[in-house]
Amino acid sequence: MNDQQSSEAERQLGLPEGSYPFESHFAEIAGAQLHYADEGDGPVLLMIHGNPTWSVLYRGLIEGLKEKYRCVAVDLAGFGLSTPPPNFSFRPEDEARLLAGLVDRLNLRQATLLAHDWGGPIGLGAAMTTGRIGRLCLGNTWAWPLNGDFHFEWFSKLMGGPIGRFGSERYLAFINLVMPSAMRRRKLSAQELDLYRAPFRAFQSRRPLHVLPWEIVASRDYLARVRDFVAGFHGPAFFIWPENDIAFRDKELARWKELLPQAGVRRLPRCGHFPWIDAPEDCLTAIKGFLAGESPAS
Repeated sequence: MNDQQSSEAERQLGLPEGSYPFESHFAEIAGAQLHYADEGDGPVLLMIHGNPTWSVLYRGLIEGLKEKYRCVAVDLAGFGLSTPPPNFSFRPEDEARLLAGLVDRLNLRQATLLAHDWGGPIGLGAAMTTGRIGRLCLGNTWAWPLNGDFHFEWFSKLMGGPIGRFGSERYLAFINLVMPSAMRRRKLSAQELDLYRAPFRAFQSRRPLHVLPWEIVASRDYLARVRDFVAGFHGPAFFIWPENDIAFRDKELARWKELLPQAGVRRLPRCGHFPWIDAPEDCLTAIKGFLAGESPAS
């Protein structure tokens, strides 16, 4: 797009010029209007964000990868510029269904799924139903039921229950408190935080922020199906794993290695929950190496 023009995302969300320097694309899928960036040419990288972010999370990776790859960065329904259908549940299974519809609509083939946080199980759900994902390049995420793990159950009940709902709807707690505290290598500026606040200025837009935490435990059946799919996935796989995440630990990485023994790992020391913006250069180097077929440095 012309660098002298504001992008659609910048206009709709009132963002500074240059903060989302990509052309916006929209597709109507089952009553939703899904927004996505589609930059570059070459093998497809399907980039899926988690909670409470949107596709702007990947702007640095898109800029660094679009010369050799087609970067498709999607806003999940209710995030960014994506409008959910009426009475949408925001459950991960339903998010994955809409995402699968978009992947089919775009006729993506042998794509690499690049995701972390909720983007992992949602993106893998779309992979499970479309058969269009050939490689996995995942950050800190999971793909199995977490019931019985106190570390996740207390978080799910706190942030998905009445307290979390109040904090999300009144104070945007995930963005204003959790995101800054989850960074390790750098501090998010006020301008950066504004990028993540922008889609949620209206109270009624904030429901997905507390629904997804609740679903960490509530979506056990869906997550069991995703786990079974991953256990049968034999394509190339790779993990970029921050060592100082407040959510996903060495325990979860060990579980991934059981499910995907073929996966390589690049560990990121002194890196928190949002590796793509906490350690962007290390992430880019690791992703490029995996896509080029290089052996990962542990």
